[in-house]
Amino acid sequence: MTLTKSEALDRGSKRVPSARRAGPAASGACARTAWGRPGTGGTGVIPATRRACVPGAAGRKGLPGRGLGAVAAAALGLTLLTGCGGGDTAAVPEGWGTLDTKSVSVGYPEDQGYAPQPAAERGPANAAVAVKEEKGLRTGMVSVQLDFATGVGDAGEAAAAAGAGIGLGTTRKDTRDVRLAGEESARDARRIDYEFTSGGEDRTPAKGTRMTGVVVAGVDSRDVPFAVRVNAVKGALTPADLDAFVGSITVK
Repeated sequence: MTLTKSEALDRGSKRVPSARRAGPAASGACARTAWGRPGTGGTGVIPATRRACVPGAAGRKGLPGRGLGAVAAAALGLTLLTGCGGGDTAAVPEGWGTLDTKSVSVGYPEDQGYAPQPAAERGPANAAVAVKEEKGLRTGMVSVQLDFATGVGDAGEAAAAAGAGIGLGTTRKDTRDVRLAGEESARDARRIDYEFTSGGEDRTPAKGTRMTGVVVAGVDSRDVPFAVRVNAVKGALTPADLDAFVGSITVK
């Protein structure tokens, strides 16, 4: 099934009642995805998802922007050695910028054309966004959504919400638990890798273009759910880039 831009962008943009708060009838907390339509919950070309936990790695800044497979491995190694607890900061590759919010910070590939989106231009459901535009089309997006679902109190509930938010027409490629850098009590998260087809609307890539994405979701140290996403034209970001994206997340 093909998602329209609006559908992809809006997913994960709204809060959804969780099973805990809504009861058995609402098993699995949910949140919409966000494709990136100006003035909506999404921005850029990234389907939003509900809460989920995602793996990450702690490390130092100033790592090469390319050859990121080694970067991710080195960051992960440092995480294992140090324990990455109590405020350690994740690795952000050289040439990347950083989106910083009250719950999480995350890197974005500035050296590949991504740039922060002004608050006035991004959807109200997004706490921070970086977008890549090419010839007037939004071909990539990194976004952070906070408090997007209700009743989510741990990584498991966050994962259920994030998975439900990915939506129809999306193919899941992988799901795994991860450990993020940052506050020890909030480091557990889940990463979901997926692919979908662009609907070719609202300045997204031409209809039928295959897209790839990663969402990392969890709950911060103040029990606020978060979902961090990257979406891009398939092949534009390498597997190493996607690993570096996850490894650049610090939870507060």
